Amino acid sequence: MFKPLIVYIGLRYTRAKRRTRFISFITLTSVLGIALGVTALIAVLSVMNGFEAELRERILGMTSHASVSGVDGQLQNWRALEPVLKDDSHVLGWAPYVEGQAMLNSDRRVSGVMLRGILPDYEPRVSEVAKHLPEGRLGDLKPGEFGIILGAELANYLGVVPGEKVTVITPQVTATPAGILPRLKRFTVVGVFQVGMYEYDRNLALIQLEDAAKLFRLEEGSVSGVRLKLDDLFFARRIMQDLGHKLPGIYQMSDWTQAHANFFRAIQTEKRVMFIILLLIVAVAAFNIVSTLVMVVTDKRADIAILRTQGMTPMSVMGVFMVLGTVIGLFGTLLGGIGGVLLAWNVETIVPAIERLFGVQFLSADVYYISELPSKLIWSDVYQITGMAFLLSLLATVYPAWQASRIKPAEELRYE
Repeated sequence: MFKPLIVYIGLRYTRAKRRTRFISFITLTSVLGIALGVTALIAVLSVMNGFEAELRERILGMTSHASVSGVDGQLQNWRALEPVLKDDSHVLGWAPYVEGQAMLNSDRRVSGVMLRGILPDYEPRVSEVAKHLPEGRLGDLKPGEFGIILGAELANYLGVVPGEKVTVITPQVTATPAGILPRLKRFTVVGVFQVGMYEYDRNLALIQLEDAAKLFRLEEGSVSGVRLKLDDLFFARRIMQDLGHKLPGIYQMSDWTQAHANFFRAIQTEKRVMFIILLLIVAVAAFNIVSTLVMVVTDKRADIAILRTQGMTPMSVMGVFMVLGTVIGLFGTLLGGIGGVLLAWNVETIVPAIERLFGVQFLSADVYYISELPSKLIWSDVYQITGMAFLLSLLATVYPAWQASRIKPAEELRYE
């Protein structure tokens, strides 16, 4: 018995006769179940990939891929590093910074803040903040004028707009005849940035580098460190290790994998768990094939017995029903793969349309880091999902096909 006959009979059983319409309906639901499961799995993983990529871009757009600082927390003569950084092909940009914690006061409202001193000409080399300034610009931060740019949420909380004053209170203290007093300095709001992440829009303020050095009493010419932008952030640790051997002197090297490792590790863990949960849904749909094939085997017992009397071996009978189950799994997997890819490509259009239609907002900017639903389709995920769904479909065919191969022709044809 040659294989094409097995395939022919298996494909023939996929077409419904009048008395087997119910079996065909069950077959259709099995196909649709697999398709829906695969579609959901591809779409959800694509959205999670989009969230991860968007968060990484926004976080690293405001912090840095890596940084170089002094062992004691201060970096003296940072310009001496520029020749080495310029010669390193992996370093795309660098910018000095001074960073420290402070409090901002406006009228009766007070808020803790991370105060970052920057050089307006250097900052665009390492961050995207210059592209997210609805009011003001980085060039408005001039040395000696004590201007400040606030995050949008922070400015809203303090109730200030560009042109108004805020008081900066630092942990450093000043000894006076009246006792120990905190250092206070009045700053003028010259701009507002909004990057779309509550953590930065609410807790970060930018001032000029020299003003920050004076405010935090750093030695003349000293900064907190130099922030770097690298050509490949996934190899940040190795790049920084190589750079450490080139720099003159001993420095403290750090990269984004150290500062945000737990955060991105948690995202990866959540992604794996979600993959397992949704794969179980696909498995349930795939094992609907078992019930479908059992019903087909029950309906075709007489046909199987006749085929056996004509010389078909038990393995060939088993192959017939495995072909039938494989066709069901293949169609379901292909439909699900196509549907998942199309949904992943268009989710950023579909979700806003649903929000407008029903007047709801799925992701509020007050609660979530990201207020829009991003999507990033990774083809390796698609191949992995469709491959596993098809494999589960094949496994589901084994038991019913084996039961069909055990049918004894004499017992089935006794009363025919």
